[in-house]
Amino acid sequence: MGSVSADQARLEAAAAELGFDAFGVASIEPELRREYYLRWINDGQHGEMSWLERNNERRLQPSAILPEARSIICLGFNYYQPDPPRRGRIAKYALGKDYHKLILKKLKSLCTVMREEFGSDQKPYVDTGPVLEKPIAEQAGLGWQGKSTILLNARHGTWLFLANILTTLELEPDTPAKDRCGTCTRCIDACPTDAITAPYKLDARRCIAYLTIEHKGAIPIEFRRGIGDRVYGCDECLDVCPWNRFAKLTREAKFTPMPHPDLIESLELTQEQFDEQFAGTPIRRLGLSRWKRNTCVVLGNVGNTDDLVTLKKMALSDDELVAEHASWAIQEIEERNRH
Repeated sequence: MGSVSADQARLEAAAAELGFDAFGVASIEPELRREYYLRWINDGQHGEMSWLERNNERRLQPSAILPEARSIICLGFNYYQPDPPRRGRIAKYALGKDYHKLILKKLKSLCTVMREEFGSDQKPYVDTGPVLEKPIAEQAGLGWQGKSTILLNARHGTWLFLANILTTLELEPDTPAKDRCGTCTRCIDACPTDAITAPYKLDARRCIAYLTIEHKGAIPIEFRRGIGDRVYGCDECLDVCPWNRFAKLTREAKFTPMPHPDLIESLELTQEQFDEQFAGTPIRRLGLSRWKRNTCVVLGNVGNTDDLVTLKKMALSDDELVAEHASWAIQEIEERNRH
């Protein structure tokens, strides 16, 4: 990186005061691996995430979002915490409150500083809108996209929420991060469904995070046993990364793991109870039907005969998605008990 301007140093300090753990700047025309992305979409490896097919003119050319923009500020927010002991694992990013509103509020505060002190215009994004956060973060020096395609940060490992601010301020771009994965293949070897088809290549249609969160229909039978006890999302390729030996507990109290009902109690939730239980969390957007679908799969993998009474009730549900997965879970538990 070149010499850091006073403006840039001021913004980095303001970001740190707001709780951000990483700060970097990318050019408004960063290298975004356009051909790879479009080929990934054309091959259908994004599954049902149809929004990734739209707005690609802006997604692959950030300057089209805010034509007057001159720089992209990239920020990272540590969310690491260990998994609580309970049946059914939830991806660490969703253990507490939803990060979108929390981080967007902080981004807007930083935008206010930029507008009031420097007279610039800004457009903030936190996992929303047509922005390719990971390659931009790599260009801004926050880390590199590992073989799992997750961004790896030398200080925080795999546990950073990413956010961006497009700004009319002309800032000095940071030096892009170097790939430091070396010969390690732990993420590839650990994936339960072989979703990482080659180094730096992910087929979302096989990914447990995609199957349990984004996928709307029945989970393909070939992947159900691989899901194991993961009721929402999957951290397998993140957990095994050697760079996580440097990870530290998040400082944000709102990301503290929330208590949740046992899997069987989850199956018996009404719509009203589900909405109340998961209000303000990422799980709320999943909806009751898919939450029960996922819970049935997990019980099929880790459940016991005590769970069969409730599963048999679910197998008679008017919700065909839940009923089919409950029936599968019953068969899996009974099969285990025959051996």
